[in-house]
Amino acid sequence: MMKIIAENRSARFEYVIEDTIEAGISLDGGEVKSVRQGQVSLKDAYCSIYKRSIFIKNMHIAVYDKAGAYNIKDAKRDRRLLLHRNEINKLLQKAEQKGYTLVPLKMYFNKSLIKIEVGVCKGKHTYDKKNTIKERDLDRETAREIKNYIK
Repeated sequence: MMKIIAENRSARFEYVIEDTIEAGISLDGGEVKSVRQGQVSLKDAYCSIYKRSIFIKNMHIAVYDKAGAYNIKDAKRDRRLLLHRNEINKLLQKAEQKGYTLVPLKMYFNKSLIKIEVGVCKGKHTYDKKNTIKERDLDRETAREIKNYIK
């Protein structure tokens, strides 16, 4: 069973998602408790590659207030993603192409483990975004018309 903790909705609007991969994440004990309470934001998060490892940057996990003095106090620290070597190589190959980036799309529980879905994305142009908005409005209008027609 999969329970979604946080989702990066703006990523689906800002980027064209070409491929996704599930990754584990290395967290501190207090961070896990904050995640279980749902105090996570993926809004401005992105992934970067450093020494053949993938790190998630700028993801906000609230500091757990009931933790002891040795708890990590930085809410936006870099966190390492846990992937197999061949998965990292595949992502590196795709991310090195011009215009592509790695973006965290959602964080969820897979049984009792915390997982992150990372997407290989390409940025949309403004005219693509306008078309997305136009299509969404048309779908909403047709659904409204069908609903009124049935009544």
